[in-house]
Amino acid sequence: MHSHFQGKSFLKEIDFTKKELETFIDLAAHFKYLKQNNIPHKYLEGKNIALLFEKTSTRTRSSFTVAANDLGAHPEFLGKNDIQFGKKESLEDTAKVFGSMYDAIEYRGFSQATVEGLATYSGVPVWNGLTDDWHPTQMLADFLTIKEQLGHIAGITLAYMGDGRNNVANSLLVTGAILGVNVHIVSPKSLQPSEEILNIANQKAAESGAKLLVTDDIDGGVNDVDVLYTDVWASMGEEDTFEERIKLLSPYQINATLVEKTNNEQVIVLHDLPAFHDLNTKMAQDIYDKFGIKEMEITDEVFHASYAHQFEQAENRLHTIKAVMAATLGNMFIPELN
Repeated sequence: MHSHFQGKSFLKEIDFTKKELETFIDLAAHFKYLKQNNIPHKYLEGKNIALLFEKTSTRTRSSFTVAANDLGAHPEFLGKNDIQFGKKESLEDTAKVFGSMYDAIEYRGFSQATVEGLATYSGVPVWNGLTDDWHPTQMLADFLTIKEQLGHIAGITLAYMGDGRNNVANSLLVTGAILGVNVHIVSPKSLQPSEEILNIANQKAAESGAKLLVTDDIDGGVNDVDVLYTDVWASMGEEDTFEERIKLLSPYQINATLVEKTNNEQVIVLHDLPAFHDLNTKMAQDIYDKFGIKEMEITDEVFHASYAHQFEQAENRLHTIKAVMAATLGNMFIPELN
């Protein structure tokens, strides 16, 4: 019996149906239960997994490493100094070599074309740990967290605040649309999603019944939402834009006033981390010295509030990544999903 996901890659959310994404999320909840109860789940015994990181990482690297170990596989970390796509060896040649030695490959880097190329040429499952366009493993963790906190996913309303055209915003809009979640991208006009992303999202929303909204009207965008979500104001490599971003995005900060504007006492707050909520980082201190602000996309008060669930969300990266690894490589019995 061939498992539904066996041998497939996990490159971007739009490659999967609503039912498939829900299955990954529910499988992750199962793995979380196994982990919490110390029940072994060695579905990948004897497998070797390449973890390719052209971009640095805290949660993604830790999640893939621990997930591989828990599943009985051996992870091998290769950082940006260990891999040089296109420098000394073409992507295609490198992919073929990796595919002949490893059973699967994780890639975190810049170009979506690179992760797609790895999948095309390696012949083994490839998992996207983040590219400039998409962040699919983050989405599974986000929606697992939402399901844990709110009891269901379809029909909830999520407002994403801030830089509306980064990989997280793209992924939330499209994944939410697939899952029947009403997603509001609340951001200044200059930082709203591209037409290409909007077209994909609208197409998926038409199938699921999700209602999407892209707006710079903060009050309207957050009224009656179930989830407030934010991300750093400048993504990796965009740090030189901080001054402009601070001016543009300060009104979009998740603070106590904004939380009240939702008019929903059950509202939860999510953040994919790292978060600039205090001065306990070198970068935050530098920004404070330059621009005089102590908190950026989220205030310390909200970050530490009982309704903020970013640490459960971070932990859920482990369980959701494990579900993807096991489903695509572990010969698990997962029936055909229509």
